[in-house]
Amino acid sequence: MSWTKIQVRGQPVPRVPARNHRLINSFVCGVSIKSHHRVSNVLRTNGSPLGSVPIRTTESQFLRGDVNGRFGRFGGKFVPETLMSLLRDLEDEFNFVLSDHEFQEELTTALRDYVGRETPLYFAGRLTEHYKSISRTTGDGPEIYLKREDLSHCGSHKINNALAQAMIARRLGCSRVVAATGAGQHGSVLFSWEPLIKKKQFSNVLSMKLLGAQVKSVEGTFKDASSEAIRNWVGNLETTYYLSGTVVGPHPSPLMVREFQSVIGKEIRRQANQLWGGKPDVLVACVGSGSNALGLFHEFVGDEDVRLVGIEAAGLGLDSGKHSATLAVGDVGVYHGSMSYLLQDDEGQILKPHSVGVGLEYPGVGPEISFLKETGRAEFYTATDQEAIQACRLLTDWKE
Repeated sequence: MSWTKIQVRGQPVPRVPARNHRLINSFVCGVSIKSHHRVSNVLRTNGSPLGSVPIRTTESQFLRGDVNGRFGRFGGKFVPETLMSLLRDLEDEFNFVLSDHEFQEELTTALRDYVGRETPLYFAGRLTEHYKSISRTTGDGPEIYLKREDLSHCGSHKINNALAQAMIARRLGCSRVVAATGAGQHGSVLFSWEPLIKKKQFSNVLSMKLLGAQVKSVEGTFKDASSEAIRNWVGNLETTYYLSGTVVGPHPSPLMVREFQSVIGKEIRRQANQLWGGKPDVLVACVGSGSNALGLFHEFVGDEDVRLVGIEAAGLGLDSGKHSATLAVGDVGVYHGSMSYLLQDDEGQILKPHSVGVGLEYPGVGPEISFLKETGRAEFYTATDQEAIQACRLLTDWKE
């Protein structure tokens, strides 16, 4: 049996058997590298062993977190007392809608008719042949599938969660929604109110304004936009709903985003079974704060024979100080209301992240991602800006 190596930041990812694999990954694609249209990809092995994964099936529920949003030592609610009752009310409403038939039916209809779900699980035939052609044994190599989240309305996975939380905000009687957006796609959702959106990148501002949003600019990265959005929310608690776009923040925000993004992995399980009568062997996703990765991973956390691989943004290099590789070099701390891995200095001050992928510029990861790293259930590696751009070009050249 031959083996395939994947080069990431100059280091080979631990090798997997090359024969008859099916791979699902996450790439940033589009006209420009900063457009942030995301595609998710899958790797399948037809029963070939991938090596042991440090998790037993009986641990799967433990790995999914507890009712208080704790994943081991990660997560929690590190917020002022004035926010505790509001977060409890939000948690109660979230738990209710999970089993509310009317809500679930409305959400399913909106995801189908407005978003365009389910998104295709696309076989990248030419990319598969490319890797087979350069493998040591002719004809071997991974079979690569792309989960085409870029084909959903707004061109991103972000709408899955934004739509669902907007429905919750309406149920709670909120007249305003405030959110932070890095690439702009999280802001492109509107129901019947005037959301105030803090933005870092101008690429999707026109779309947001056409949908009726009030857009305000913030100097800095996504973390600065998040801080401003939270500040606006705290100052207008009676009328405003803070719509978290990723799996960070105080409980129940990470759990809510994870739940509403998990539709990605659920579709993949069903589609894989239809396409080849099995499931993927390796799932690969980019990791910023983690919503994209958890949307892909969560459905398969309890499947011990499925590898979960996340790739962080190494920016200009881990030694340059200009990167967003929180799991690679970060430490545990509290930020934006929860405990997780963070980019911070010796004094505990948050460091400025960097990535050519602007949506990955966040100095932390969600508590569940932190837990997956600490337990060893998921593997995490890094890729520099240059490597990401090269991978994007390779995908574009060989995707069809």
